[in-house]
Amino acid sequence: MIKLFDITSVIRSKNAGPYELTFDIIFNTKEEYDKFVSHNIMTKQVFAKLYNISESSVLSIMAFAASKAIKITIIRPMSSGALGERDVYGAQQHLPLLNFEFLY
Repeated sequence: MIKLFDITSVIRSKNAGPYELTFDIIFNTKEEYDKFVSHNIMTKQVFAKLYNISESSVLSIMAFAASKAIKITIIRPMSSGALGERDVYGAQQHLPLLNFEFLY
């Protein structure tokens, strides 16, 4: 098994407005990025299962070859700053990605 954490330099989450979260995955090398993308490892179905959300909540998964990065945008389960919401900046939502394991 390969851990996503081991082949990336950045895995982070942040707000994409008050109603969406975005996740950035930046790979160490172009080769690691190309292999991950060409094997279609991160799909809406995989991400939804990883975060225990519906596939329809995963708005987009976009690959950016020039920056060796993948950007994933989802609907926030609670809007930023809503009563009971515990991460107003969306900066603490990336942990499931750090632990994500896969095989090529």
